[in-house]
Amino acid sequence: MMDKLTEYARKLRKEMTKEERHLWYDFLRGYPVRFLRQRPIDRYIVDFYCAGAGLVIELDGGQHFDSPGLAADRERDAVLERYGLTVLRIPNNEINRNFSGVCAYIDREVKKRSGEIAGNPVFD
Repeated sequence: MMDKLTEYARKLRKEMTKEERHLWYDFLRGYPVRFLRQRPIDRYIVDFYCAGAGLVIELDGGQHFDSPGLAADRERDAVLERYGLTVLRIPNNEINRNFSGVCAYIDREVKKRSGEIAGNPVFD
């Protein structure tokens, strides 16, 4: 199963959404704490993963806001949280209309989580 998941993750990296490309190329790729794109974790592929901060970033389109999408996301988040990960869910429209605010939010969360993980005081 993991081979198929890894293969699919490679495909998703090549076919990122417009919002994923924007966040990756204009912020996360050059961020000082390493992020990975389309990373398999358990039976899921997360949009962005930062091991150093124990953080997952999911960019959510409209399908995530109906009842089946919300239920699937709750289940997915619960599985990821069992790995000690924090999941940030960011609507695509926020990437498009408030990119600098999204970047500041991610930066705060990475710093907060990195401080918690390293046992250092939060440097916000």
